[in-house]
Amino acid sequence: MESDHIAIALVHYPVYDREGREVATALTTIDLHDLSRIARTYGLGAFFVITPLRSQRELGERMIRHWIEGRGREYNPTRGEALKLVRFADTLEGAREEWGSERGGVPKTIATSAKRWRGSVGYEVMAERLRDERAPFLLLFGTGWGLSARVIEGADFILDPIEGKGYNHLSVRAAAAIIIDRLLGGMTR
Repeated sequence: MESDHIAIALVHYPVYDREGREVATALTTIDLHDLSRIARTYGLGAFFVITPLRSQRELGERMIRHWIEGRGREYNPTRGEALKLVRFADTLEGAREEWGSERGGVPKTIATSAKRWRGSVGYEVMAERLRDERAPFLLLFGTGWGLSARVIEGADFILDPIEGKGYNHLSVRAAAAIIIDRLLGGMTR
């Protein structure tokens, strides 16, 4: 079953800092490496990095060029293959418009959070929807201390949080890997 109608977005703004202020966070290249590999492994259509900060986009673009066109391509060609999925957008709306234009429809957004929100959807229900619908979807992951409430409340769907044994502070890379496998693991087999 195909999963290329699904894209992920790593949101650097608007997200919260530890004091609960809405901020723009710094890009980390390890997030780009790991999330692009996850996206490539599960056959996703794109990986959007959302940041309004030009310096951060330039940093990410320079790193990606190194692995796609530069010396990194010779050193590790598979890394560049995964990084080809990365796209940069200034805003979440810009990413939605680009993904929708490419896929021929308005993307449905799926927000993730470490806390439970009213009306959140379980993984089995969302996995079934992703399997059955060919409309474009955009799965949102927040950096810092998570997506702002306005992003979550504006999403079409909110996923249930990952629940462990009382500890609930995963890195975005770990959370993305768990969530994407729960939603799409059966689609790629």
